Amino acid sequence: MNLLSNTATLFGKELRTEFRSRELLTTTIVFILIVIVLFSFTFDPTASESRRFGPGLLWLAFLFAASLMLQPCFLREQTNDTLSALRLAVSDPFSIFLAKLAANTLFLLFTELVMLPVFSILYNVPVLRVLPQLLLVFFLGSLGVSVSGTALSAISAQARMREMLLPLLLLPMLTPVLVASAQVTVGLLDRSPFMEWKGIGFLVVFDVVFLTALWLFGEYLLEE
Repeated sequence: MNLLSNTATLFGKELRTEFRSRELLTTTIVFILIVIVLFSFTFDPTASESRRFGPGLLWLAFLFAASLMLQPCFLREQTNDTLSALRLAVSDPFSIFLAKLAANTLFLLFTELVMLPVFSILYNVPVLRVLPQLLLVFFLGSLGVSVSGTALSAISAQARMREMLLPLLLLPMLTPVLVASAQVTVGLLDRSPFMEWKGIGFLVVFDVVFLTALWLFGEYLLEE
C-alpha cells in the first residue's frame, strides 16, 4: 500500500509540474509535427509505399519525441538536491521510478494520439478501423520506451556530458522495441489489416523483463 500511495503522490507531482509549464509537451508536439510534415513532402501520400514506410517514420518521430521527454526526467530533480529529498520521503525507491514511468508513458501516449490524425491525413492512411489495435501497440511500445528510457535517464543525470549520454544509450537499447512496434504497425495499416502477434508478444516480454529489472536494481541507479 505504501508503494501505491507514494507512487500516486509522486505521479501527481509529475503531472502538476508538467501541466503548470506545458513546456515539455508543447515542444515535443511541435517537434514531432515538423518531422512528420517534413517526411510527408518526400513521399506521395496516395502511393502504396506510404503504408510500408509510414509506420517506420511514425515510430522514428516517436523516438525523437521520447528523447526530448526523457532528457529532463531526472535532471529537474538535481535542482536543490530534490532527488535526495524524495528518497528520504518514500519508503520504497521504486515508487520514484514507477511515478516517472507512468508520467512518461502518459505523455508519450498523449503525443502519439495527437499526432495520429495528422499522420493519417498527410500519408492518406485510414486508421479508424484499426484504432483499438493501434492503441494497444502504442501503449506497449510507449511503455517499453519509458521503462528503459527512465532508467537510462537516472544514469545519465548524474554523469558528465549528460545531454549526449542519454541519446547514445537510448538508441541501441530501443532498437528492438522500435522494430517490433513498426512491424506490427505495418500489418495494421495494410490494405488487409492483420495483427502481428509475434511482435506483440515480444513487446510484452520486453516490458515485463525491463520493468522487473528496474524493480530489482532501481535503488542502485539512484545512488550518487
